Amino acid sequence: MSTITIDGQSVPFEDGETIYEVSRRLERDVPTLCYDDRLEAFGACRLCVVELEGARNPVASCTTMAADGMVVRTATEAIERHRKTLMDLVVSENPKGARIDPLRGLASQELAHLAVRYESDGSRFVGKQSGTSRPDDTNPMILRDYDNCISCYRCVRVCAEREGDYAISVANRGFETQITTEFAGLLEDSDCTFCGQCVQTCPTGALGDLRSMEAQDQPGEFEKTRSICPYCGVGCSVDILTKNEKIVGVQPAMDGPANLGALCVKGQFGWDWVDSDERLTQPLVRKDGKLVPASWEEAWERAAKGFKSVVEKHGRHAVYAVASGRAPHESAYSVQKFVRYGFGTNYVDNCSRA
Repeated sequence: MSTITIDGQSVPFEDGETIYEVSRRLERDVPTLCYDDRLEAFGACRLCVVELEGARNPVASCTTMAADGMVVRTATEAIERHRKTLMDLVVSENPKGARIDPLRGLASQELAHLAVRYESDGSRFVGKQSGTSRPDDTNPMILRDYDNCISCYRCVRVCAEREGDYAISVANRGFETQITTEFAGLLEDSDCTFCGQCVQTCPTGALGDLRSMEAQDQPGEFEKTRSICPYCGVGCSVDILTKNEKIVGVQPAMDGPANLGALCVKGQFGWDWVDSDERLTQPLVRKDGKLVPASWEEAWERAAKGFKSVVEKHGRHAVYAVASGRAPHESAYSVQKFVRYGFGTNYVDNCSRA
């Protein structure tokens, strides 16, 4: 069996594993800003560099394949100085993104936490900055604050590699580098499907969930509850974010077996109806052509009489039910059970079947 020695510990590895993957398996704290498990390793930020015995210079652990007999050191004094310099360079280019800020729409703040770790405040290499924000983008879902961008390209790569949309790309070079859409337009005019994958992978808060940002100044603590998206039959795992028992955001579960961190626009952003003021709070029945409030007893009685008269006049196949993707799974189950058991037919559907 092939083995690699990391920080004095010999460990077996499988063909195709990188030094970074093996190091993480050993719970070594190797930092990175451009790495995402779901994407092909890119090696752009170089923060994951390690010392490799026999190599002239430090190597990027995320793109260097493990080989039998390698001897690696992940946290020597020289390596930490190297990482410190890299962080100082990154933070000096976009110091705004290196501040820990709770008002960023629950976006990741990997850069901010690493800046604290390496005591990088942007003062070491003061100079020109890159990235131009798009406050003119009026879409109500995704913040595009490129003053925080560090050009790690994770958003571009997740859009291409995971979604296959290729809605965003990189324009220009050097300090003129800019994350953009085709013809530098708005997201709604591009091929963007508003899946939110770019928000979830961004390490700086340059991309954020605008809807969840609105809840940042509300009182109470954020709570996260694992659930299943009801919109279709795929069964995507989601983490529902709440404050004082009110939904303020939805995030895809990165370990969800059906979606692995992916969601569609409905699953990601279509949650505000839950607490909508327009939702019914009691049954309504039609009287003199108008819907008026009624008791549950009256509503049930009217519904029963209606079903009975239809079946007597037209037969059981005249009854057809459509369940809603906005209802709980238990409600969908009850609807199909009601039709199949109560009327002996399979005339049931769901508006969001996949």
